[in-house]
Amino acid sequence: MTGDAAVKRSQPAAPLRPVTAYIALGANLGQLRATLQAALVALHDWPGIRVTAVSSAWHSAPVGCEGPDYLNAVAAIETSLAPLVLLDALQAIEHRHGRERPYVNAPRTLDLDLLLYGDQRIATDRLTVPHPRLHERAFVVLPLRELAPDLVLPGGVPLKDYEAAVGHQAITRIPEPLAPAHSG
Repeated sequence: MTGDAAVKRSQPAAPLRPVTAYIALGANLGQLRATLQAALVALHDWPGIRVTAVSSAWHSAPVGCEGPDYLNAVAAIETSLAPLVLLDALQAIEHRHGRERPYVNAPRTLDLDLLLYGDQRIATDRLTVPHPRLHERAFVVLPLRELAPDLVLPGGVPLKDYEAAVGHQAITRIPEPLAPAHSG
């Protein structure tokens, strides 16, 4: 079996009905708010994706890397795209916004991470869901709790159980809403 065939067989099938997924958005280079708003529009306009809710924006210090502070948010979406197809869409949107990957954890113009895809657990060479560091990042836990305060992660752990573990990280909620100016 070739590598491509193995990946295709391990991909979860496209859902028959929309699935709720959560996407983390972040940027620490360029016009941060404008970039996140444009990314939300691009997500909403992508065939098979509908943005249903957006958290507040959060200002956070980098975690595990150097560089300028980030502006972060989390979006809830409904999608009919299979997980790896959704990942491809996220990476295409990042690329349109000048995302480069010169080294691990490099500063970025836009970062879109698939955090959760329904209640599925996914492990392929390209994608792990739930996101493997979701529970370690205040800039994910806090905006995700804002959108889904009673969320229970695949595996049965309530998201709220991770709040104390990320409480030491420097993060501030921005009072102005981060909402897409829908394109049409």
